[in-house]
Amino acid sequence: MIQKLVSILLVEDDEVDVMNVKRAFSKNNIKNELFVAGNGVEALDMLRNVINPLPKIIILDINMPKMNGIEFLKEMRADENLKNISVFVMTTSNEDSDKINAYNLNVAGYILKPLSFEKFLSSVATLKNFWSLCEM
Repeated sequence: MIQKLVSILLVEDDEVDVMNVKRAFSKNNIKNELFVAGNGVEALDMLRNVINPLPKIIILDINMPKMNGIEFLKEMRADENLKNISVFVMTTSNEDSDKINAYNLNVAGYILKPLSFEKFLSSVATLKNFWSLCEM
């Protein structure tokens, strides 16, 4: 059986965090195609006009300019073509209100950005286990 890798959209405004995600993908031998958007507005445009087929997974930061992660989730969940994409929040925000809002918008998980790269690698490995199931 040939396994088709799902594409992933990373919505993240911090270039260091984007680089860390790419490094973590490499270290975890993740071969999925990774698209990157710098904010929610850019991500919605990519989802509606650029990425085809749509990604199965979105990794989303909460604190971004123009349109933050919660605003993005509200817009995405209201869109018939986008509402069923699995979203994992990966953020520095440990605010209860952000967690509640994210889970109320049906995120698949809420991951606090770890301080060490080793913990970050572990978090990405956990995500890899999830989307490996999506690929089957």
